[in-house]
Amino acid sequence: MDQPSRSWAADADPLDNEQPTVKTVLDDLRKVPLARLLVTAFFILWAILFARFSWEAPVDLPAIGKTIPIATDAERALFDWRQSVREPRVAEDPRIVLIPYTQDTLRATAKRSPLDRAILARALANIDQLGAKAIGIDILIDQPQAEDPQLVATLKAMKTPVWIAYANRLTAMDEIEQWQQKFMDDWFRNLAGTQVRPSSIRLETDGDNVLRRWPDLPAGLPPFLPNVLAGARPGFNYQGSVEFRAPLNAERNVFSSFQIDLFADPATAPLFADQLRGRTVIIGGELPDRDQFEIPSSRLGGPTMSGLEVHATMVAQLLDGRLPRTAGSMSLWSIAILVVLCGAFTAMLDVRPWVVALVIFGQLAFFGFAPFFFEWNGIDTYGLPAFGWLGGWVLAYAATGAAVRAVGSEQRRYAQSALGKYLPRDIAAQILRDPKKLSLTGEMRPIYTLFTDIEGFTKLSHNLPPDRVASLLNAYLDGMCDIVLDHGGTIDKFVGDAVVAFWGAPIARPDDADRAVDALVDIVRFTDEFSDQHEVDGKRFGRTRAGLHYGDAVVGNFGGEGRLSYTALGDAMNCGSRLEGANKYLKSAALVSDEAKTQSSRDFFRPMGRIVLSGRATPIVVWEPVPGIDPALRADLERLWLAFDGGDRSALDEIEQICLTHDKDAALCAFACRLREAGPGGATILGEK
Repeated sequence: MDQPSRSWAADADPLDNEQPTVKTVLDDLRKVPLARLLVTAFFILWAILFARFSWEAPVDLPAIGKTIPIATDAERALFDWRQSVREPRVAEDPRIVLIPYTQDTLRATAKRSPLDRAILARALANIDQLGAKAIGIDILIDQPQAEDPQLVATLKAMKTPVWIAYANRLTAMDEIEQWQQKFMDDWFRNLAGTQVRPSSIRLETDGDNVLRRWPDLPAGLPPFLPNVLAGARPGFNYQGSVEFRAPLNAERNVFSSFQIDLFADPATAPLFADQLRGRTVIIGGELPDRDQFEIPSSRLGGPTMSGLEVHATMVAQLLDGRLPRTAGSMSLWSIAILVVLCGAFTAMLDVRPWVVALVIFGQLAFFGFAPFFFEWNGIDTYGLPAFGWLGGWVLAYAATGAAVRAVGSEQRRYAQSALGKYLPRDIAAQILRDPKKLSLTGEMRPIYTLFTDIEGFTKLSHNLPPDRVASLLNAYLDGMCDIVLDHGGTIDKFVGDAVVAFWGAPIARPDDADRAVDALVDIVRFTDEFSDQHEVDGKRFGRTRAGLHYGDAVVGNFGGEGRLSYTALGDAMNCGSRLEGANKYLKSAALVSDEAKTQSSRDFFRPMGRIVLSGRATPIVVWEPVPGIDPALRADLERLWLAFDGGDRSALDEIEQICLTHDKDAALCAFACRLREAGPGGATILGEK
């Protein structure tokens, strides 16, 4: 079997015996002043904490609280950038309608604060007749007006569910006086038993007055207005970020909006019946100087958003189920430690400067892109310390680099001494300065890849003496190698009892497809005979499964200074391996992809349908080589499968009739079962091998 070679370093005998063991590394570390080690450990710990808590500290810090200057601002700015880049552009939402008080409304009613309730009462009475699904009123009714009896009478007569804004002194003491609290409580008691219910309209901004996330819902408040309008379950309390949306057409809005004056007029209100029927209506103020919030896109030059539209955005988010999960604490700790380890280990690299520069650039690019990747893949990145990752990496790199320089001279002296035991000292010194590597090259080529594996061999090998396992395996591999080589193939490697081979490199022949297919057929024949001849405790040796695929792969010399191998890499190899494993599910012995079959002139294939291999998204058509089958039967199967795949379901009945007369053909019966499950044009998705 193919065994890895060992370099001189692996064969070195340490008694002349000074290999770089843990003991010697500790000895080197002992030569570093304790103060330097403690300082390095302190900075590494600080780097981890910074990478974890740069957005918000776990406890209040003296003089600065929980936010870290510069870091917190940078985290918020990066989040706003991610949100704005990801912000979807959508057509006008057909489920929600906004009915605002505007500046024109205020001029017409001659009331600014509190907003006129007579126009609200008339609008509600008309909206109730237009078939709205539910009504949310984002207006705090916290003090009396002369029009209150009219509004109360209208609310009591409402048939449409109505949710009206409510607040209390526990959560808004600076804004709500005791007499206002009593007025609101009395107001809702007066409406008990009607379709009118209180709801919280409490929104929370960050320390920079930007609204980015859903508010916490403290005890003592009624349900949150967007929750009840979207029909969320009782007790629902989402605290992720708000997913803002932008209009698809710059001349339109995300939500249709009609001034409340239009609905207060009995003459114009019925004209909007189609716009309101079955929709959720939200009424509130949309005034340039009141209830306006900065949102992530506002930080990048976009407009502010009214509280009315914020609530509508939250309702839409709930209705769409766009509630991205947040990264858990363990995940954030793991990434913080990973970031710091990457920075520390990068500082330890002893390679060419351009390699170090490339590694640094790659890591910083990776950690810089990761938050965008999470955001685009349904993970809420609010609270994700993106700036902290970069800062933690830099701290770890700088601290470790200083420590490495402190021990570098001792390590270099040790390495030169160790190498000098096996190489001339001048060569050892040259290797330390500029390690030479083999010139490794590869090229993209179309090849035929063959993978084989023995079914149940691992279990069998555990039940046999080692010498018996070795003799069986060597005899088996000898026969397999002879077949591959006789048909002009290249043996890539052995992986235990598995054989990997390919055709088309290093020399390509016009008939490589036929050579590969013929080798596959001979392998199936040989392994059946081998199993008959080598029974173990009365049991067959084990069936060999094989897969053949045609596709592009990178072929050439790969490896390192201690070992070089001519091999192939790429999707063609992966697909060949997956085909071998697919035999287990298809009850077959050998599978050939449609790509390989098309290249071959052989005509002894029968269809095995369309499957999705493990780890791949695109279905692939597969065939089984069966040279011993009746050609007429093979042709019928191919014809019937093509007919069924094209939509003729009656063809499956004929295939199943054939199965009845070939009931011992497990692969054929399994083929029919898969067709019935997948349907015309469908594919069977295979699990992991």
